[in-house]
Amino acid sequence: MGRSAHREVSRQIDKFRKKNVWKISRKRQRERTAGKRHAERTAGKGSKGMAGGENRRKAGTGIKKRGGFMAKDQLQVNMDEFLPLRDVVFNTLRKAILTGELKPGERLMEIHLANRLGVSRTPIREAIRKLELEGLVTMIPRRGAEVAQITEKSLKDVLEVRRALDALCAELACDRISAEEMEQLKDACDGFEKATKTKDATAIAKADVTLHDIIVAATGNRRLVQLVNNLAEQMYRYRFEYIKDESQHERLIEEHKIIYESILRKDRQAAAAAAKTHIDNQEKSVIRQIRLDNGSK
Repeated sequence: MGRSAHREVSRQIDKFRKKNVWKISRKRQRERTAGKRHAERTAGKGSKGMAGGENRRKAGTGIKKRGGFMAKDQLQVNMDEFLPLRDVVFNTLRKAILTGELKPGERLMEIHLANRLGVSRTPIREAIRKLELEGLVTMIPRRGAEVAQITEKSLKDVLEVRRALDALCAELACDRISAEEMEQLKDACDGFEKATKTKDATAIAKADVTLHDIIVAATGNRRLVQLVNNLAEQMYRYRFEYIKDESQHERLIEEHKIIYESILRKDRQAAAAAAKTHIDNQEKSVIRQIRLDNGSK
């Protein structure tokens, strides 16, 4: 190949390179522009949704809180940087159901919930499916998803199992509880009594869970702990209904003291009986509330 041919080939190669470099440059520029536009749209959504914004705060349509955003309809989102968005949405909806912010029988419309939480419909849809598996949401043909009703049958099914487990936990705790755990149980009883004075149902429920968890942990039986934990979410819903009734608080305080004193005396029979009575009274109270609610409809 002669020199002229070599020059022609080099010229064509340079031309080809310049053309492709230009194309790549243009493509990258378009990608950067698209990225900026997406970021602007996302920021715009954030100011309207969970993140809040200056205009929203001035308008008074939401309250920015530490660890989350409290919407004007009181549905709180707790953002966790270590969790995917779908899990944050799931935890938010589950807590709203368990605490009664989303009422039994309330319809769960994807668009409405997406607007309330400032997210797309996809994580809402995924959360609803998981809540259905937990029994907290029911799918109704031609109607969609709604918060599962608290029925007498579902209540009795759960408490029947929990009654037996709590009695066993109390018996085993009599034999196995340590001095340190006994002190923790005494503090938990005092903590529950103090919580009732706040009239904050969430704080009272948390104190109640803490107390019972100490007894369960004192058994030293991992499989028993696992069985109790499997019922924990459903139990929380019924526990919350019970605790909302302030007329029951004094009885709860007294029942906790009886359980504590029975375990302190190592009286297995008395501890098991006290644990069963504790669940029986909870069942009666919630059933009474269910019947009142059904009668008012």
